[in-house]
Amino acid sequence: MARRPLTGVLLVGGASTRFGSPKALARLDGETLADRAWRLLAEACDEQVAVGRLDGLPFPTIDDARGESGPLGGIVSALSVARHDVAVVIPVDMPLLTVDALHALADACADVAVGPLGPLPAAVSTHVHPTLVEALARGELRLRSAFAKLRVVRVDLDDRVLINVNEPSDLEGLTT
Repeated sequence: MARRPLTGVLLVGGASTRFGSPKALARLDGETLADRAWRLLAEACDEQVAVGRLDGLPFPTIDDARGESGPLGGIVSALSVARHDVAVVIPVDMPLLTVDALHALADACADVAVGPLGPLPAAVSTHVHPTLVEALARGELRLRSAFAKLRVVRVDLDDRVLINVNEPSDLEGLTT
């Protein structure tokens, strides 16, 4: 079966106050989390879009839809420029995600496909863009709430690839 073309979306995040510095610039195995995620999207997708405001990244970014609107604003902005029908969306702080995990999400996507814990990583169909724009306009910034109005498929992914980095100590002992 031929794989459908994908847009890869990286949510680079912001100041990461809990982390103490921008997570995107933290290093794992000598590579920043941003570089690592960008490389993953290059391997898994036909197009890449990075969303967020952060200096020092080696690739271009676009702003999210309404400034400080979190992941939902980032997804809305990315879907508005995506060239393909499905976008896989990853946060910068999940450094163990794999190409296989992203393809599993994309393969399951009708409206939205998420991992067992959701809402990110996700595969999102571009046809839901208007619904997500409406959610933003209502001030509904939580992804779970915005996705609740859509057909969401949960995909069983290996727990290890879903490890999330919230503090610098979370990087200790992680191996790829």
